[in-house]
Amino acid sequence: MHLLPYSLAVSCLLLLAHDQALAAPSPSSTPLPRSIPLLRRARPQRNSSELSNWLKSQKEILEAKYSSNPQRKRASGFNLLTNQNADSSFYGSIAVGTPAISYNVILDTGSSDLWIAASDGVSTNQDGIPTFDSSASSTFTDLNTSFSINYGSGAARGTLGKDVVQFAGFEVQSQTFGVVNQVSSGLLNEPVSGLMGLGFASIAASGATPFWQTLVENDGTLDSPLMAFQLTRYANASNVQNLEPGGTFTLGAVNSTLYTGDIDYQDIPDGQEGYWIQQLSGLTVNGNDVTVGSGSAAYAAIDTGTTLVGGPQDVISALYAQIPGSQALSGQNAGYWTYPCDTDVNVAMRFGSSSISWPISNADFLLEQASRDTCVGAFFALSTSGTSAPPWIVGDTFLKNVYSVFRAQPASVGFAQLSDTALAMNGQSGSAPSPTVGAVAATVSGTNAGSGTDRSSNSNGASSIVMGSTLGMWAVALLSGLVGGAILV
Repeated sequence: MHLLPYSLAVSCLLLLAHDQALAAPSPSSTPLPRSIPLLRRARPQRNSSELSNWLKSQKEILEAKYSSNPQRKRASGFNLLTNQNADSSFYGSIAVGTPAISYNVILDTGSSDLWIAASDGVSTNQDGIPTFDSSASSTFTDLNTSFSINYGSGAARGTLGKDVVQFAGFEVQSQTFGVVNQVSSGLLNEPVSGLMGLGFASIAASGATPFWQTLVENDGTLDSPLMAFQLTRYANASNVQNLEPGGTFTLGAVNSTLYTGDIDYQDIPDGQEGYWIQQLSGLTVNGNDVTVGSGSAAYAAIDTGTTLVGGPQDVISALYAQIPGSQALSGQNAGYWTYPCDTDVNVAMRFGSSSISWPISNADFLLEQASRDTCVGAFFALSTSGTSAPPWIVGDTFLKNVYSVFRAQPASVGFAQLSDTALAMNGQSGSAPSPTVGAVAATVSGTNAGSGTDRSSNSNGASSIVMGSTLGMWAVALLSGLVGGAILV
């Protein structure tokens, strides 16, 4: 059996890359969708020891993220403590307080809480992490309620507060969020300051209504009750910079220049609103079917805050059985498989009652090169038994291959084929958007969290930023593609 050295240091495959976008159209009485550019951090070069530890870390991160109490869910997509030197993390941006200050945060559909590092607990001089100073905001209110987020290799703790939060051109005046003043070493990495959960309120550890859901529940604020992602790919590009344009997040509309054809919506199974759940109904590798089970045994969380795809041991094993020369790893890398790098692996996934199978690029399936001839696959075995999490966690390995839409009414997830415009952005060098704070098109009041309760959860932290301008095809796509709205740069 061919095994990788056990040293593989696993930092986090999902370190957030950053840059942002806080859209800022001039005030309008009509609902306007907004888009923000995302950034992706460059792929680091790892030796065999670093790779082994990194693989182990990715598995532990995802297990920690989805191992919360069945009645509550963690606050993020992946564990920052081990997400260092990742090659595929995506960031947006928010602005908080009065006066408004921008912060980098992970945009995570796999959790529902917002939290930001506090200035009285994280060293900006030493770590270079922008932090939130509640005393500098005239609109901040301390809720005197403890808040904690636990990770497989660390934790973040603080208190709940509420303040004005701006995101993608919209504003919530009293958004509840965690002000984190105790952070385990390495949990946050410059320039990431926190995380914005984009799941449903039912899994929010803070008890607060997520920013996006507050907008949805205020009729007339959003053009459409949805948000959408287009993510770029640099995994197979050369001369990748530390920060590259990462795609577009759109709130309140879809961007018609970034996809082609129809958006294939599949409803979230009844009673499962919390995570953005889809039932995996088909899985093929190199044209061969792999049995995935049915019903809740095939439920999958569609998670922008996760880089890989994790699934049940038996299904993942059956998938790699279709790849000649594949080998299961053991020890600290148990759950991962290697395969010959010169093998093209064509995996496709189908969800719900759809007849459409969505292919995953071979460039995305190839997670890391372990040796000259051996590569590690991006699908790995994950056990979520005893937790509230579904058996499958589907992250950016899949999502970079589709235009993804998360719709609140009716609760559903939609996928569409990426347009030539979107595909042309893959691997293209470009300037990262600059953080800016702009005017907002709509303002609503937030929902307060209950006080006096110690709320905790497992999650992954990350970064966010405010909206800035991008170049060339990015500007054309953003300005011309929004359905029912406009974008400010």
